[in-house]
Amino acid sequence: MKRITVFCGANAGTDANFKTQADLLGQTLAKRDIGLVYGGANVGLMGAVADGVLKNGGKAIGVLPRFLQTKEIAHEGLTQLIVVESMHERKMKMNELCDGVIALPGGFGTLEELFEMLTWGQLGLHQKPIGLLNVGHFYDSLIAFVQTAVDKGLVKEVNQQMLLVSHDIDDLLDRMQNYVAPAVGKWISSPAGS
Repeated sequence: MKRITVFCGANAGTDANFKTQADLLGQTLAKRDIGLVYGGANVGLMGAVADGVLKNGGKAIGVLPRFLQTKEIAHEGLTQLIVVESMHERKMKMNELCDGVIALPGGFGTLEELFEMLTWGQLGLHQKPIGLLNVGHFYDSLIAFVQTAVDKGLVKEVNQQMLLVSHDIDDLLDRMQNYVAPAVGKWISSPAGS
């Protein structure tokens, strides 16, 4: 993996460990010579992961919609800042630039980005590993929700396994490095007689 896209909050949240782990993820990416692709902001967990990369000699590419750039949140120290016109164009560019995705804690935007990448993978539009860094059990409820979707026949178990979950950065990166995308399609067959 040459570059990983990180989705995470533009806020730091109330748990100080979120920011600590974001910084540590950035440091670890730099030490492994993996470039960062992220949303381009200098605030919250986004700023922390970029700073972690940059202060350790790594490369960080930000992809920022123009309307957010005007709010003066663009990170000024990035290796490269790409300005796009829309949120959708941002996700397309981030996908184009990366070899895998990690989600740190975040809000609606992080969840939307994570699930769009999972959906694209499920549909065979990419075969990239998608990791969930479950800092402080932040994503436990989400993981339980995905299990419910599997139990209720709305998500295939093989597609559930596309989401690699770990509390440990090195473990998650190692699992992403060894990821093999599922060879089956998304569609779930109806039970006989339905």
